[in-house]
Amino acid sequence: MSRAGAAEQERVVILEAGRATRNYWRDLWHYRELFAILAWRDVAVRYKQTVIGLAWALLRPFLTMVIFTVIFGRIAKLPADGTAPYPIMVFAGMMPWFLFSSVLTEASGSLIGNANLISKVYFPRLVVPAATAVVALVDFGVNFVMLALLMAWYGFLPNWHLMFLPAFVALAILASLGPALWITALNVKYRDFRYVIPFIMQFGLYVSPVGFSSAAIPDQWRLLYSLNPVVGIIDGFRWCLLGGESQIYWPGFVLSLGVTASFLWFGIRYFRATERTFADMV
Repeated sequence: MSRAGAAEQERVVILEAGRATRNYWRDLWHYRELFAILAWRDVAVRYKQTVIGLAWALLRPFLTMVIFTVIFGRIAKLPADGTAPYPIMVFAGMMPWFLFSSVLTEASGSLIGNANLISKVYFPRLVVPAATAVVALVDFGVNFVMLALLMAWYGFLPNWHLMFLPAFVALAILASLGPALWITALNVKYRDFRYVIPFIMQFGLYVSPVGFSSAAIPDQWRLLYSLNPVVGIIDGFRWCLLGGESQIYWPGFVLSLGVTASFLWFGIRYFRATERTFADMV
């Protein structure tokens, strides 16, 4: 074999500190097919040849809307946003909350559920919890159809603000991924941590402005209330869907963006710091 041919076949392995970290995000793109496979599998498990999967996606938001409308609208007599019917206001607030909570809940046990894959094959582990967001988006699509039917029933139509809805959907996913990555990594080491998630979700449902307008919060507490990142997202959804009847509290929205960015940074950082131990502990 010629010297040139030998040089072409030669392979050089470079061991360099930090090289794997720099290539991590490139590896995420290379494993995009694995992301699609895991996402499709999760969607198929939820909906294929099942009744409760689709029924749960329909009944949960409908029953929650009815309960919150009765408690906050009829009994507590809290005002709606502008002229929007109270059930529509509630449903517009439930959509981002269910998207947020679904990603957080599904991602928390995703690494444990894929233990065989994680312990045998190398790939960026971030692919696994991120793929669960697709299932939440499918549920969100079902909820959006329900909201469209509800708005048609009341004869209430959105305006041009609706074009900004995809941006707030992306923001809701980013807001959920930060704490989801942190909780997912904790759940690998502390298996009983999964029992805390339902309590957090139940508590968060009532402290977030899902069943009522955030405008009902007194002005002196509203900025502090916006430390909950879901508050700004819910306000944004209602601004898009209620045709401007619900106004965005901009100082609180900017604060919610800051909290979302902080959680996302911390979640990715903690996940990456503990990722190398996942294969040994799952």
